[in-house]
Amino acid sequence: MKKRVVSVLLVGMLVASIFTFAGCSSTGSSNDVIKLGFIGPTTGDAAIYGSSAEAGAMLAAEEINAAGGIDGKDVEIIAYDTKADQTEAVNAYNRLRDQDGVIAVIGGTLSGETLAMKDIMVSDNMPVLSPTATAVEVTQDAPNIFRACFLDDYQGAAAANFSADTLGAKTAALLVGAGNPYSEGVSKAFETAFVAKGGSIVGTESYGTTDKDFSAQLTKIKEMNPAVVFVPDYVQTVGPILQKAKEMGITAKFVGADGWDGVQVEYADAAQGNYFTNHYAADSPSQTVQDFITAYTTKYDKVPNSFAALGYDAVYTMVSAIKTAGSTEAESIITALAATEHAGVTGNLKFNENGDPKDKEVTIIKIDGGELKYEATVVN
Repeated sequence: MKKRVVSVLLVGMLVASIFTFAGCSSTGSSNDVIKLGFIGPTTGDAAIYGSSAEAGAMLAAEEINAAGGIDGKDVEIIAYDTKADQTEAVNAYNRLRDQDGVIAVIGGTLSGETLAMKDIMVSDNMPVLSPTATAVEVTQDAPNIFRACFLDDYQGAAAANFSADTLGAKTAALLVGAGNPYSEGVSKAFETAFVAKGGSIVGTESYGTTDKDFSAQLTKIKEMNPAVVFVPDYVQTVGPILQKAKEMGITAKFVGADGWDGVQVEYADAAQGNYFTNHYAADSPSQTVQDFITAYTTKYDKVPNSFAALGYDAVYTMVSAIKTAGSTEAESIITALAATEHAGVTGNLKFNENGDPKDKEVTIIKIDGGELKYEATVVN
């Protein structure tokens, strides 16, 4: 099933927008407010991701409202904490739909929670734009679901190409979170692309979601003596892995994916000199990036990570679609969203027929001296 783009409908919606939402339904829209939902973990081990994406989303709404909102209506974002739990995510979505009457959802934040909600959101035909769910399956057979981030397979291939072309690696080992769609998906893509480059995967080790000690897996990897160890997971897992690897004297370069963003805060020494794929670089000279960082640091007194930037871009993109639609009806928003193009902090965002970004660049980040520094740009 593909995303639906109907040019006749778009013309109609542009005409409708002239009437300043005169035909909007009352659901999700009062005289002064248009409600959007946000879903992501803001407490627990994965809080860094949900809280950052939410902060970026809230900043975007604040700026949009200061500039006049949507034809004079304020954008209100109603956010729920999933605690990185799939059941909590489903419950949050149901509350947003049934109690809060939102017209669209920004979320989920993690791939697992988004996939848990997917079937319900598709059945409801709810307009959905996930800022950060990278699993390939998120938008498959889901004409109402879009994402602002590149996909797991895209960044996995970018990491492999960087490892082979820039680092000159001929061998790699994989360290994978078993049962984690994100970790497994990115690892599979890395393996395929690395082998296609002429590289050799010398072994794969896995760990469970409750594992805290990675000595056994890293001992085996050390014996394999790879040039690169690919570990796509989130900070709460990656940090201890890097710390243990340093203690064990493993000299291979560790490479990861966007879930590493923030690893330098608590694990700067262990992460030193390693690399990961990301959606943007805070040290980019882009005026759009620097304006966002200034606004974010002024509001929150901290530097935004990529999840914050994607949350920010997602809200601006969704609001642009609602303005074009001239309506709060779901099908009108979905049709407009499919045709929307937004020049955001994380790059130019436009969607293919599956609701995924077209040709987004992948930024390679190097952890150096406790800071995240731009290293390279990869386009697959």
